[in-house]
Amino acid sequence: MSLPIICLVLFAALLHASWNAMLRGGTDRLWSMTIMCMAIALASVIVAALLAPPARASWFCVGLSAILHVGYNLFLVRSYKSGDLGQTYPIARGVSPILIVLAASLFAGERMAPNGLMGIALVSTGIISLAYTGRRRTLPDLPYALGTGCFIAAYSVVDGIGVRLSGAPMAYTAWMCLLWGVMMPLVYIGLRDAKSLFALRPGIAVASAGGLVSLLAYGVVIYAMAQAPMGAVSALRETSVMFAALIGYAFLGEALTLRKLLACAVIALGALVIR
Repeated sequence: MSLPIICLVLFAALLHASWNAMLRGGTDRLWSMTIMCMAIALASVIVAALLAPPARASWFCVGLSAILHVGYNLFLVRSYKSGDLGQTYPIARGVSPILIVLAASLFAGERMAPNGLMGIALVSTGIISLAYTGRRRTLPDLPYALGTGCFIAAYSVVDGIGVRLSGAPMAYTAWMCLLWGVMMPLVYIGLRDAKSLFALRPGIAVASAGGLVSLLAYGVVIYAMAQAPMGAVSALRETSVMFAALIGYAFLGEALTLRKLLACAVIALGALVIR
């Protein structure tokens, strides 16, 4: 993997941790996530209008990925109900690189070199250890955090395949995010109502900005997956948990212990091994 791609993915990781911290710090996370998706849809329709559509062969992936992203949104919101950013986020992100390597091998024929596999294992180990508290877990949202990781792996592999079929990473990203951004408000209305969605509330600007940050972050990741193995890109993207641990400490009042710092060091080592 080239150094420019690595730098881009690490930048995406920082952006990803930032919008997750914003979501975790909100009071009505389903509403915040839906507003984010509406901002994503608005930005995506502008980008899509300026670009030629992706190749027809990728449209199945566009639709499937949009559905998987909605599932990811719902599981992520639920997992943050009682879990700290520094616990729930590492679990969700930690399980996905290994799943992506397996799925990419099965469905896309990707093969990782031994050092790449070792790096991914180090990253995942460090990530999951960030969620370990030194006592038996009592987090009631653990199944949702694990489910979130499964959704991450699923949409990442679908997008990795789709973007290669599309021949146009930016157009693929725009159309997938547009469809995803339209579906999420419909799900919200089905679960609640339209009135609460469109009511002006404090935090709407922050949520909208979070959506744009999320769009940029995932657009970078999709571009990287068109240039490099999906498993390696995913593992580097999940270094975002290091940024999340620092953000949780600085802005959400979460603890930053020596164990967490050591786990971050393992993640960094894994990233170096992948390189």
